Amino acid sequence: MALVRRDGCDLHYTVQGRGPPLILAAGLGGTADWWAPQVERYAARFTVLHFDQRGTGRSSRIPVASVEEMAEDLRAVLDHAGIERAMMVGHSTGAAIGVALALDHPGRLDRLVIYASTTHGDAYRRRIFRLRQSLLEQGGPAAYAAYSTLLLYPPYWINAHAGALPAMEAAAAAGLGAPAVQASRLEAILRFDRRAELGRLDLPVRVLCAADDILTPPYFSEGFAEAIPGAGLWLEPRGGHALSRTEPAAFDAAVLPFLESPA
Repeated sequence: MALVRRDGCDLHYTVQGRGPPLILAAGLGGTADWWAPQVERYAARFTVLHFDQRGTGRSSRIPVASVEEMAEDLRAVLDHAGIERAMMVGHSTGAAIGVALALDHPGRLDRLVIYASTTHGDAYRRRIFRLRQSLLEQGGPAAYAAYSTLLLYPPYWINAHAGALPAMEAAAAAGLGAPAVQASRLEAILRFDRRAELGRLDLPVRVLCAADDILTPPYFSEGFAEAIPGAGLWLEPRGGHALSRTEPAAFDAAVLPFLESPA
């Protein structure tokens, strides 16, 4: 694991594998551990960089100003790792970071997978996030993590993996910053809205979502695909917001051929 400091924040990241550089960026939880089901397989094909975002995990648990700030964090990580240009798979908040990086620093990304993300914060998402923040403040990290399970995973998967959920939720709770820090992350993604600029994205983009995702419903993915020139939309019939974990084979089928296709 390596460390770079930017703007008062220690940012922890890991690079492993061989091949073309590939960034894996997690969602609101923000930690590199999200990609545990993928890293070993992907590192056999790519040089994989994954990282803990500002406010989470082993990085500094300090407030976040914006998605754009986190994109600048990622740029600093890439510079420190000696990676000039990379492909990127971003989950939810991680995909927003990828969009911001591609818009603000054209040429740093070869191609981008926007996985289960949002074009903007609407009334539906604001209601969910208000409840999440209330649970964190009043019930603590364990309650927040338990509710997150219901948002991330579909019923069929929860029923099949009930015995593993307590450990998963404990790990998720341990990765959280203090309520004020997590509130800043929630607010940053709600404020993120680059819809007016999506038309100037000039790189291959695949937009991926599960039809039963209740946290980032498919209409957001449809909005990305309509606004980004040449973007392809891939909708999986099931898998929830955590498609890469619940249906890893389907996730790989959607992602790997796109990453490995000719430019």
